[in-house]
Amino acid sequence: MNELTFVIPTLFGVEGIAAEELRRMGMQEVRADNGRVFCQGQPADIPRLNLRLRTGERVLIHLGSFPAATFDQLFEGTRKLPWDRFIPPAGQFPVKGHSLSSALHSVPACQSIVKKAVATRLGKAYHQETLPETGALYQIQFSLMKDVATLLLDTSGPGLYKRGYRAVGVAAPLRETLAAALVILSGYRGRDPFCDPFCGSGTIAIEAALIAKNRAPGLMRTFPAQKWEWLPAAAWMDAADEAMDLEYDGDYDIWGGDIDPAAVAVAKENAVKAEVDDLVRFEVADARTFSRTEPYGRIVTNPPYGERLLEKKEAEVLYRDFGTAVRRLPTGWKVNVISSHTEFERTFGRNAEKKRKLYNGMLKCDLFQYGVKSPKGPKGR
Repeated sequence: MNELTFVIPTLFGVEGIAAEELRRMGMQEVRADNGRVFCQGQPADIPRLNLRLRTGERVLIHLGSFPAATFDQLFEGTRKLPWDRFIPPAGQFPVKGHSLSSALHSVPACQSIVKKAVATRLGKAYHQETLPETGALYQIQFSLMKDVATLLLDTSGPGLYKRGYRAVGVAAPLRETLAAALVILSGYRGRDPFCDPFCGSGTIAIEAALIAKNRAPGLMRTFPAQKWEWLPAAAWMDAADEAMDLEYDGDYDIWGGDIDPAAVAVAKENAVKAEVDDLVRFEVADARTFSRTEPYGRIVTNPPYGERLLEKKEAEVLYRDFGTAVRRLPTGWKVNVISSHTEFERTFGRNAEKKRKLYNGMLKCDLFQYGVKSPKGPKGR
């Protein structure tokens, strides 16, 4: 099979991090766009990307884009794409998608047209009037943006943020892909003490452990493309072997605390599922009295915003007390806090040295970074 174009959707604000991940993996022609990253690769890259990407939401194969202001254009443009290169005679090919600023605004109608066009192409290629759809899943996605249709094939299934370790969560969970992005943005690579004083279900600390160990986050789950006829099982085995060969051994100081004992219990369970319980410590602790004596370290945390878990005024009091505790830390500590609260810096008691816009789901947030210019403490690996 010829070279493929991959589309990697991301949370807004994370595109650059995902693009750098792809470059480090040796992908070609990497290009970041709003909410997605493009790159070129081979079929063998499908398992590599699914297993190893930390900040991408899924791995899609780009089949083609074309003008589609009418149903006829949508049908003909879809029919001309090489679906028979990818979907075998018995393959299941459900269709889902969205439309924005386009004349074809009815998603169900567009789904029906795309489905009919793909079935027409496959039926002719395989000389079948009826396609059984009893085999492996080949999920088709379409997007209509300003009367341009883009057709994609989903290799991942459930989003890549579903690592497989968080079977149970607590209120206001942080998506694993965003947690990994926060850890990467903090510069953590496994050498510094790492703390999350509002750990909740443990996602940030667990992602930090996976990053410190360089363990591929997708090793514990499965993907629809594992059953695709044209993608050999050996490619998945080779990708898994490659990922495991890249792991580090080491002792890491990774800690998570939360005032809620139930949340800490869930975090401990999740760490066991992620097989990093030997790398991470979780304890019942009050962030308002957080303290460490090491000369340097990193805090990455996601405190309650006020919209979800606490009333706004209660959140402000919490930020104030946490800010007081942080200012008592040795000067080598670097602090990274994500929040949607518009008055975070005022209530925390200090303006951030650096801010980065991110989205926690659909909630617009800022990552407030403190100590990022400090020369003290060793650099990450």
